[in-house]
Amino acid sequence: MQFEFTAFPRGTEGRGASRRLRRTGRAPGIVYGGTETPPQPIELDHNALIHALNKEAFHSSILTMKLGEAAQRVLLRDVQMHPFKHEVLHIDFQRVDENRKIRMKVPLHFINAELAPAATTTDAIISHVLTELDVACLPRDLPGFVEVDLSQLAVGQSIHVSDLKLPAGVTAVTRPGASPVVATAIVPRIVVEVEEVAAPTAEATAAEAAAAEGAKPGEKTGEKSGDKAAEKAGDKTPSKKDDKK
Repeated sequence: MQFEFTAFPRGTEGRGASRRLRRTGRAPGIVYGGTETPPQPIELDHNALIHALNKEAFHSSILTMKLGEAAQRVLLRDVQMHPFKHEVLHIDFQRVDENRKIRMKVPLHFINAELAPAATTTDAIISHVLTELDVACLPRDLPGFVEVDLSQLAVGQSIHVSDLKLPAGVTAVTRPGASPVVATAIVPRIVVEVEEVAAPTAEATAAEAAAAEGAKPGEKTGEKSGDKAAEKAGDKTPSKKDDKK
């Protein structure tokens, strides 16, 4: 995809100059790279830049920058945003040498997820582990994106970087001998929470037994029945006959 934008030469530099520039609706930036051309400060229309940044191709394609009377082929290399405002603080572009390989991150587009056996036969979830891929190639071979076909993904299987079909002249940049996982299908584990019931204590058991027999908690049943018998025996007063004897 061809993406063109317009930039203007910037005559002043520094934080104060950049703040004044942003107040006028412009965004400061710089373009660098190349063996013969020095880095050049530039400025761009802020609103047009915000709209461009919302497009995927602006981040992963070779861009055509119109600067004055000339047009340059560049790559977006860095964007500094305000911490809480939707405002570009600074933007960096790198000139492209058509004869030298470049390294770039390109987005991954996942297709045919609805045809995957993991989705049609089970309740598996297809997880996108990676969303972009680091590639190396000549500028003319740079793809706008890389497709990831999920149609053969089954439960418990994964798609690795080595499984991807890359365009001619494009190689994935990974650690030596490594092939990171791009997507995987797993069945979510159902976690059942069992409420733990505390074992009854000795005091609680005694209280329940006492309540069942009509005794107060903490009072032994045997002691209560013995006390009642003693009280009944003590309530009997001696008769007159016993006094005469």
